Amino acid sequence: MIKRENIRNIAIIAHVDHGKTTLVDSMLAQSGTFRENEQVEERVMDSNDLERERGITILAKNTSLYYKGVKINIIDTPGHADFGGEVERGLEMADGVLLLVDAFEGCMPQTRFVLSKALSLNLRPIIVVNKVDRPNARPYEVVDEVLELFIDLGASEEQLDTPVIYASGRDGWATAEYNPEKPNKDLTALFDLILNEIPCPEGEDDGPFQMLVSNIDYDEYTGRIAVGKIQRGSIKTNMQLSVCHPDGRITSGKAAKLYAFEGIGRTAVDEAGTGDVVAISGMTDINIGETVCDPAAPEPLPFVKIDDPVLSMTFSVNDSPFAGQDGKFVTSRHLRDRLFRELDSNVSLRVEETDTTEAFKVSGRGELHLSVLIENMRREGYEFQVSNPVVIYKTIDGKLCEPIERLTVDIPDEYTGVVMDSVINRKGEMTNMTPTAQNYTRLEFLIPSRGLIGYRSELLTATKGTGIINSILECYEPYKGDFRGRGRGVLIAWENGTTITYGLYNAQERGTLFIGPNVKVYEGMIVGENARLEDVVVNVCKRKHATNTRASGSDDALRLVPPKEMSLEQCLDFIADDELLEVTPNHLRMRKRILETDLRAKARAHGKN
Repeated sequence: MIKRENIRNIAIIAHVDHGKTTLVDSMLAQSGTFRENEQVEERVMDSNDLERERGITILAKNTSLYYKGVKINIIDTPGHADFGGEVERGLEMADGVLLLVDAFEGCMPQTRFVLSKALSLNLRPIIVVNKVDRPNARPYEVVDEVLELFIDLGASEEQLDTPVIYASGRDGWATAEYNPEKPNKDLTALFDLILNEIPCPEGEDDGPFQMLVSNIDYDEYTGRIAVGKIQRGSIKTNMQLSVCHPDGRITSGKAAKLYAFEGIGRTAVDEAGTGDVVAISGMTDINIGETVCDPAAPEPLPFVKIDDPVLSMTFSVNDSPFAGQDGKFVTSRHLRDRLFRELDSNVSLRVEETDTTEAFKVSGRGELHLSVLIENMRREGYEFQVSNPVVIYKTIDGKLCEPIERLTVDIPDEYTGVVMDSVINRKGEMTNMTPTAQNYTRLEFLIPSRGLIGYRSELLTATKGTGIINSILECYEPYKGDFRGRGRGVLIAWENGTTITYGLYNAQERGTLFIGPNVKVYEGMIVGENARLEDVVVNVCKRKHATNTRASGSDDALRLVPPKEMSLEQCLDFIADDELLEVTPNHLRMRKRILETDLRAKARAHGKN
């Protein structure tokens, strides 16, 4: 066994928005990764367009820096629970973790999840209390919360003896002894702690080559690229390799090109050894979780179990009257190929065939997980339609069980009553209530996953946009019983045509419109939300009849209330079982499954949607 003293492999883990990517920015800048005159964007690791727009990390990324002659490989992981699969496979490449915790928010649901994964893999943790310079920060209380979480998760004595450092990732400084009056100037204390506390990789450098594939990248010139940490032996360019598949097959390949991570890019290298995080191209038949090894010793490594999906949706070919007007890829073959290709890199996703070739059941970790896939597909030119998300039930000991989530809500004190009532109405049970900052309270609940569908927008409305909501899968429990879903009906277009101000003016008295004038609509398309429970058909294309007489004030412009614009997530939250969302590169249209008004009435009479 050898120790690679000149390498450290660390993963940065935390709850969403606790500052992981911003801290990595500062670490890269202070290590001399960028030239002095180089223009670098904020959150340089969030390279995906969706990541930049939403301000979240979706995909685990690899980068590296040098400090005192030691190469520190960094895996920047997502903080949102829906992308937990990215966290789990990222941890496979690490020997230690930086656990970031916000100095104000403290331990959140995802903090528990990522820490439990790191402890189960016996990774050495360092607690980084980040954002200590924000108003109402409570760094010392947060450290106590984190240590309580360690105990709660059954950490060993060695893991409990973890170092703590206080930092401001935004301003680029860290210190072991926090003094608000005298913050440090840089991240030297953090770099030194990584070198002293994170173990260096160990392995048989002269043994047969072995590497678990933790990520798959793709290049249009070189094809699929396998990314992972070398567990044993060494590899050279053009070396013959074997790939061990989960079904027992062993296929052969060759390391056509070998890359090491340098800064935020990849650099071609001729050779790499035990503990190095590398990317290998040249093997077409390779996926995440498979083992690349020496042909003389094809020994597969165990892959971390990825948690099962909790929500599913049906993706189907668009069959609306406007089908084919926007998209580049519109057929079932296009849809099928794209969904199954997503499985190559999206380890938490499941795609299943249905009894029709036009539709596919797609299961994921949550609404955000699925909505990111939908958004990526529409940007690539795909046109399709999706059903509302439904939870995936399990039968445990002969009982129907459903996923239960731990829900954390931070709200001003004045809204505690209304939030408690709304969650309890969705079959939630309150487990904790604690004051946080001045006039703010944190409520914790256990609630069925189906109770959270559509709840985020309801909470923001009830708290005038001040509520902060987070949740993570806790367990499966017996079915909690039915509750009423959407509390209002919808306004449905009566005919095909273009919306007219006069028709919209009459329709807006019924509720809230989602569209304005001069918009093409079709029969059965949802154009608004009714103020009452039932669905109502409205004629938004209706024109005012011309007459020979002119009434006083008839020339005055009709005043329309601005329509409510619905985002992709809001649409998915909103649609009911008998509705679909039409997704095209340029439009999101909610519609009834049965478009014709008279056929819907007949179906209703027969007790069908």
